[in-house]
Amino acid sequence: MNKIKFEDLNLKPSILEAINDLKFEYPSDIQAKSIPVSLEGFDLIGQAQTGTGKTVAFGAPLLSLMEPSNGNVQAIMLAPTRELAIQVSEELSKLNKYAQYKILPIFGGQSIDKQLKPLKKGVDIVVGTPGRILYHINRKTLKLDHAKFLVLDEADEMLNMGFIEDIELIISNLKKDRQTLLFSATMPKAIKSLAQNYMKSDAKHIAIAKQSLTVSKIKQFYFEVSQKDKLEALCRILDVDAPKSAILFCKTKRGVDELVSALQSKGYIVEGMHGDMKQLQRLNTLKKFKTGNLNYLIATDVAARGIDVEDITHVINYDLPQDTESYVHRIGRTGRANKEGTAYSFASRREMSMIRQIENVTKSKMEKKQLPTLNDIYASKSESILESVKATLEENSYESFIQTSKNLIDEFGAEDVTASLIKILFEKELNYEYTQDTLKCEEPFSRDSNRRDSNRRDFNRDFNKDTARLFLSVGRLDKVSAIDLVKFLDNTAGVKSKELGRIDILDKFTFIDVPNNLVDVILKNSSGQKINNVRKVRIEVSHKRK
Repeated sequence: MNKIKFEDLNLKPSILEAINDLKFEYPSDIQAKSIPVSLEGFDLIGQAQTGTGKTVAFGAPLLSLMEPSNGNVQAIMLAPTRELAIQVSEELSKLNKYAQYKILPIFGGQSIDKQLKPLKKGVDIVVGTPGRILYHINRKTLKLDHAKFLVLDEADEMLNMGFIEDIELIISNLKKDRQTLLFSATMPKAIKSLAQNYMKSDAKHIAIAKQSLTVSKIKQFYFEVSQKDKLEALCRILDVDAPKSAILFCKTKRGVDELVSALQSKGYIVEGMHGDMKQLQRLNTLKKFKTGNLNYLIATDVAARGIDVEDITHVINYDLPQDTESYVHRIGRTGRANKEGTAYSFASRREMSMIRQIENVTKSKMEKKQLPTLNDIYASKSESILESVKATLEENSYESFIQTSKNLIDEFGAEDVTASLIKILFEKELNYEYTQDTLKCEEPFSRDSNRRDSNRRDFNRDFNKDTARLFLSVGRLDKVSAIDLVKFLDNTAGVKSKELGRIDILDKFTFIDVPNNLVDVILKNSSGQKINNVRKVRIEVSHKRK
């Protein structure tokens, strides 16, 4: 049987041309099955997992059915998060390359004025979050009298986030004879109720079986790691795998902030994303991640919705998700467009049941993997160093250093000189100061809740009560990072990153935990000095962090 191509789906020529430009030849299962149904004008429930091309599934037929622009809103699309609204808008714009309809994303955190001007001029498609869409409807700056299409993307997630009342209010402003396209990864009772109440009786339900998920392209592993050893375990993995681009998931916003601070203090290029961050900060972080200027992004589940970045090599579940559906959404960030990806999960012994549950739902096997040893780290870093040396040799750009090299070789011998230089490079490459070859991650079972709580230590767990908390008069608004602060204390007081505890960077000031025996050294040598050669830093002893 011949495989269906996009040319077989009766899409408008301008849309098909845009799809050809994107180098898409064969539609995914949800695209192949839902596009013909949508083109026939039926209401549709499309049930498929993340990473299966749902934007094209509803965007291509909708753009094919739309009429020439007349200044009125023809289609309204709802998404659960601002990031997803932006992503959908960007994907639609690619499909709209030759059709040239006016598309406007609107969401909370964006200037109202930026939204009012194009709405007043007239747009064809509005993509937005329910709250901001409803805001404009109530202000009468968004009129849906002529809207013929309604799309709900990630409908299950919108209901989980409590948008059901907003969605119903928005629907009440639409014509009853509209076409409704609802896409969801799962089919909870609330989705069925929504379909029964607001979709036509002959609505079609197309469900893509979970077995067709692209998890076959994703290599899934788990590490048995106790809570107190998670940071070191993560550093070992990052130092060996050296992912080109990875998303790390935490359960909570606080967890994101703490992991970002811990990794930055170790020298890793990492930033976080969660709902409490300002919209501009989230967009800037996402932009850096998309353009490759940021290696690792740490996020909560909600903040990661809508992150569609090519060539994400790794997804790391630093915290296991609350449910298996969230796990599928998470690992779906990698292994996209038929590329291979790697998914790692940290689990304590108490969480082994969750690992088994994930395996049962995804119909796949998560292989237990041993944490890298120091020899593994050495081998990985050595290979990286050798590649850099070979590249320099091939570039033949080292002439000015030849005489120095000859002098060293004459005095110490070629092997010893080479080994010492590799050692220097290796130590610079290493972010975490490992003290043992293997990390034994044993976490005994206990019914004592107090004992469980005692295992929930902070990232500065190696610090004891003999520490002080320092106040520094610089913060985010001064554009300083944890790396800047570590370098500042090293340059001015000779304090190394391994000697520092938790670093909390706020807007106007920063707190750093340090051993008591280094307080006087830092106050004497660092206070009053300039950081990044720009601003003088005032340092005082604060209260200990509780």
